[in-house]
Amino acid sequence: MRILLLGKNGQVGWELQRALAPLGELLALARDSAPLAADLGCPEALVATVRHVRPDIIVNAAAYTAVDRAEREPALARAVNAIAPAVLAREAAMLGATLVHFSTDYVFDGSGSAPRDESARTAPINVYGESKLEGEMAIRASGCRHLILRSSWVHAARGSNFAKTVLCLAAEREHLEIVDDQIGAPTGAELLADVTAHALWSVRQEPSLAGTYHVTAGGETSRHAYALFVIERARAHGHPLNVAADAVRPVPTSVFPTRARRPLNSRLDTGRLQSRFGLRLPPWQEGVERLLIEVLGH
Repeated sequence: MRILLLGKNGQVGWELQRALAPLGELLALARDSAPLAADLGCPEALVATVRHVRPDIIVNAAAYTAVDRAEREPALARAVNAIAPAVLAREAAMLGATLVHFSTDYVFDGSGSAPRDESARTAPINVYGESKLEGEMAIRASGCRHLILRSSWVHAARGSNFAKTVLCLAAEREHLEIVDDQIGAPTGAELLADVTAHALWSVRQEPSLAGTYHVTAGGETSRHAYALFVIERARAHGHPLNVAADAVRPVPTSVFPTRARRPLNSRLDTGRLQSRFGLRLPPWQEGVERLLIEVLGH
């Protein structure tokens, strides 16, 4: 079985190189890979790469993820997040290949307080979410066998993420303000990669399992409580921090206006994934603890 992985150097792509390796012959590419191109902003080169490799599985872990910048660069966000997945889906359909694509809770508007399942109405509130939703729709319309995996608040020791930002700020400052009205589940890239490998193997055995699924770690938390957990556990590991536990003030999202609106409710219902693939998704604290041990070198 031949697997083509795009976006190998991102948080999820890096972990996928490990998780997918036992499933077959893996070719992992980055945007600047040579001689084969994996630039999602260049559809012609993308087509040439897929037709040269002729994979049984295409895993697209590449994306345009600069949420605020996407408001100024909608064409580029759409090219990477919508047009490129449409191209990959068309090529997968012609090859009879399976396409794996990663999406986001940003396809929803973030209203209410209930977790959304896969059938919930989509209504993105920013350009990034619109581009990701368009990519999803193109994949489904292509008729190719696919796995679309929506996640949220992804973290890893590699790359930038909320937990690592909190660590840096807590080391530099004596007081922090963290939003407390955004709710979600911090999800480790390694968990997302392992679930992907398991789901892929299952779909190869039982094609009817293909479709759209929500994948996050178990439980939920606010950004503020998430930050407190990171600070508490980092201090427990002996990491020097300037900020005191009682100096991390909860504030509403409105205190930090951004170019792109953020969904306040990032809760995703993972029941369908767990029941159909026989999985248990561990609590988010376990993944963040692993992240801190790796980042802090303990």
